[in-house]
Amino acid sequence: QEKLVESGGGLVQPGGSLRLSCSASGSIFSISAVGWYRQAPGKQRELVAQIIGSGTAYYSDSVKGRFTISRDNAKKMVYLHLNSLKPEDTAVYYCYAKIATISSPLSVNDYWGQGTQVTVSS
Repeated sequence: QEKLVESGGGLVQPGGSLRLSCSASGSIFSISAVGWYRQAPGKQRELVAQIIGSGTAYYSDSVKGRFTISRDNAKKMVYLHLNSLKPEDTAVYYCYAKIATISSPLSVNDYWGQGTQVTVSS
């Protein structure tokens, strides 16, 4: 029943901005690490940004300085703000989280969203 749902994708012009949202739901005990991945057609899925358990955020070199990952623990939400977008940022973006359920609070599992399309084109 636990799931992640992304939203906020769309078509934007180069240099534009977009905000992606990820909502976690279900019998969640805790959410530790969260992150965003993306996959372009014919390319391998790559890690874009993540927040590890300590709260430290990390970014891939390709998006560092342009993207910002954040989370709202009370709302069980994860966000990715994409700035200064480039055509090469075009991909399906996936939300990821490590979640412990109420039934198994000491066991952490990986969860993925369904993906949201981001297209950067003029």
